[in-house]
Amino acid sequence: MNGSKLMAMLSGLVAFGFYSGAAMSSKYNLPEPQTPIAQQIYDQHILALWICLVIFIGVFGVMGYSIVKHRKSVGYKAANFHHSTIVEIIWTAIPVLILVGMSWPATKTVIEMKDTSESDITIKATGYQWMWGYDYIQGEGEGISFYSQLSTSQDQIRNQAPKGEEYLLEVNNRVVVPVGKKIRILMTANDVIHAWWVPALGVKQDAIPGYIRDAWFSVEKPGVYRGQCAELCGKEHGFMPIVVEVMEQEKYSQWVADKQKSASAGIINTALVASSSNKN
Repeated sequence: MNGSKLMAMLSGLVAFGFYSGAAMSSKYNLPEPQTPIAQQIYDQHILALWICLVIFIGVFGVMGYSIVKHRKSVGYKAANFHHSTIVEIIWTAIPVLILVGMSWPATKTVIEMKDTSESDITIKATGYQWMWGYDYIQGEGEGISFYSQLSTSQDQIRNQAPKGEEYLLEVNNRVVVPVGKKIRILMTANDVIHAWWVPALGVKQDAIPGYIRDAWFSVEKPGVYRGQCAELCGKEHGFMPIVVEVMEQEKYSQWVADKQKSASAGIINTALVASSSNKN
């Protein structure tokens, strides 16, 4: 490989790295991936964009050159020619190879996305018009249940108060999970089709009434990751945010203990009220 080709290759790699880094922080791109699946999705997204760019430049470059260099005003005349079998084979084979090259890693990612076996924690997410219900049904936190609703104030929605940074993306009860654990999400709906979508976690799955569908994620870094219902589900569709908070294991265990304690206190209070009503 001569020096010019090597420099061209290195320049291309530098440009690719620069673009990928700049794109990751752009508000017009996918959010920074936080799970292995999300990272694969992001990488394939960037690769597909580069392939499309190369095809665009190649096709329209040849077209533009042909139009400019072979125009009638400079003396060129239309030529009579017949089809070429070799050319037709080439322009059929190249797209096939491109599609196979793109589909191979995509297929591996899809297969990995569907492997929800050996999960540490299983959470059932139920879509309602218009909020989410969560039930921890396996692993640490089993038995915890709550509803998660939009907490943005009506004053902000009606433009009667300044909008916060997380406008329409904050809830009263977050989904809380520990770092480093494989979290399986079972999704269904109570009324119409909803969709549980958190881009940074690489999860987007329809929640369909009467069906149970699943997905999984595992996050290695504590943080708060936001998403929304991604299926048009009625007039309040835009008011169904999803917030996942990832905690260190110690903090998560404390959160579980607090939730279970609150649930036990609620059961006791309900029993006392029922007992008092029966006596009266």
